[in-house]
Amino acid sequence: MSNPPHGGILKDLVARDQPIREQLLQESSTLESIILTDRQLCDLELIISGGFSPLEGFLSEQDYNSVVENLRLVSGTIWSMPINLDVSQEDIDNLSLKPGQRVTLRDPRNDMPIAILTIQDIYRPDKVKEAKLVFGDDDVAHPSVKYLHQNVKEFYVGGTLQAIQAPVHYDYVAYRNTPAEIRAYFQKLNWTRVVAFQTRNPMHRAHRELTVRAARSRQANVLINPVVGLTKPGDIDHFTRVRVYEAIIRRYPTGMAALSLLPLAMRMAGPREALWHAIIRKNHGCSHFIIGRDHAGPGKNSAGKDFYGPYDAQHLVEKYKEELHIEVVPFQQVTYLPDSDEYVPSDEVPAGAKTLNISGTELRRRLRTGAHIPEWFSYPEVVTLLRQSHPPRSKQGFTIFLTGYHASKKEHIARALQVSLNQQGGRSISLLLGETIRGKLSSELGFSKRERDININRLGFVAAELTKAGAGVIVAPIAPYEEARQQARQEVEKNGGFFLVHVATPLEQCIAWDRDGVYERAKKGEITGFTGIDDPYEVPKNAELVVDPSTESVAQIVRRIVLVLDQQGYFGDV
Repeated sequence: MSNPPHGGILKDLVARDQPIREQLLQESSTLESIILTDRQLCDLELIISGGFSPLEGFLSEQDYNSVVENLRLVSGTIWSMPINLDVSQEDIDNLSLKPGQRVTLRDPRNDMPIAILTIQDIYRPDKVKEAKLVFGDDDVAHPSVKYLHQNVKEFYVGGTLQAIQAPVHYDYVAYRNTPAEIRAYFQKLNWTRVVAFQTRNPMHRAHRELTVRAARSRQANVLINPVVGLTKPGDIDHFTRVRVYEAIIRRYPTGMAALSLLPLAMRMAGPREALWHAIIRKNHGCSHFIIGRDHAGPGKNSAGKDFYGPYDAQHLVEKYKEELHIEVVPFQQVTYLPDSDEYVPSDEVPAGAKTLNISGTELRRRLRTGAHIPEWFSYPEVVTLLRQSHPPRSKQGFTIFLTGYHASKKEHIARALQVSLNQQGGRSISLLLGETIRGKLSSELGFSKRERDININRLGFVAAELTKAGAGVIVAPIAPYEEARQQARQEVEKNGGFFLVHVATPLEQCIAWDRDGVYERAKKGEITGFTGIDDPYEVPKNAELVVDPSTESVAQIVRRIVLVLDQQGYFGDV
């Protein structure tokens, strides 16, 4: 028999409310609606499936404060992560939200009603307190603290839920199991002892070895239970990761392991997150849970130090082991011994034995450059999948973002660079001049700061999509504001390279080169809000290249840009 759920009863609200589903569906169309965020949708899916048992809704103010301060619900049950439905004052006013009201919660992807919430209370949280107690520090270097302050709205709504339907998924449906479904699977196969392995990264041979060892030492089976909701910014996409998991699951002994996906929105909260993860796996019927070094850690804080100690997560879960009734399995580091072609626990490596290792940084370098990744580190089929999704630089797209004053000759440079890159070959080259974007995508916009920012945002989006498709993109707007340029960089760098080139032509020279007389008209007041005259140009702080066409030729500048691309590996395998 699988491990009982947290709190004793699996709160499968979808099954509970199935008899009145049609009634709830009809009612949902008569109620005010809240369109959920991606994080809220992940949370809601796990509430109504029972993954967050014993929760039956979003936390009330009393439960929220108890969880933040004491890691327990008001009932005394252990619960480490505040699960909140955040709304704005505008939402409250527009929807007339108040205690006792029923409101429909809708999927942001397709507007389908997922559940009806009966509001218990509406309250303003202390976000600084939440950050310090839940995440350990009010430091925006922590992705969830940044999200808390920049994305989470100012009020929380507590209340109970009635489920209409689970969110619809179109990817990897066969692996998306609810706690009830995975429990039925365990029962069918008579799996009574199951080790859960949480991951948000691709798995390699070492992961297979350590999970097999953990299972054998505890006479258990293995549930590979990767997160496919929201993970740490910059993580490999879940489509690639699931293809890797599908490949590696076939490398386990027959009947030992199963794969099931978890639609969780991670908070990267270290020890509290580990406790939360253990509860979730207990709800899925698992008896053991592997907790790694710095489990769910977000990396470094603003001072360059780790947010959490390497074993804080293991220690916190171990502290509550008797109440949780799930056994902690420490992530046992394994080391490869080439002479015997095997992985062994690092503390069992014989003195003087030859060992091999490839760090995460080195793996990323080899993927980026196309360098060899040996079979002792990862299985060939896994490497093939990673290379398909993460091709070497020579096959990736990039964006060259030229910024500078009007008449700085950035357009001349852009056109010459397009010709040079077309001659180079290997990828399509797209040229997006400021005047082109203004005419095709932003013709309704003026030149206020807000409208300029919108224009650069659109330009960044288009450049990012082309970059993702493997193209070389050259953009040449004025782009006078640092924040808008940074947002464009962040958008593009999700998919490929971004190189900011500051065309630092002195303003006096730009005025001299201005054959259209636009600067003179701006000086006379015929044009207002003109960059360099009555509107500022913020000099880039982090340009990859600074050029000046008044002191060097366009051909020289183009060669400098091409050299940067070549040095970064965008032309031919390194």
